[in-house]
Amino acid sequence: RMWSAVSGECLHVLQQGSRVNSAVFAPDGERLLTVSVDRTAKLWGSGSGQCVQTFEGHFGDVKSVLFSPDGAFVLTGSDDGTASFWKTMS
Repeated sequence: RMWSAVSGECLHVLQQGSRVNSAVFAPDGERLLTVSVDRTAKLWGSGSGQCVQTFEGHFGDVKSVLFSPDGAFVLTGSDDGTASFWKTMS
């Protein structure tokens, strides 16, 4: 769920499909990335709450995520022992 820090109101329910392990906002605040036990990372529009891109390729739970400073790339870390570098859609 995405909550307003000001009002405490639930803004969006993000349907990842499985338990979310971690989430991070892009540097511009316009996007949010979640990682999950379903072995995926999903990029969401923070205003719309819609999934705009899915990253697939890990063979284990995805545990961690980080945006590059310009928001153009993300790095994900998985229980499969790998870290993957992905380009986000602009």
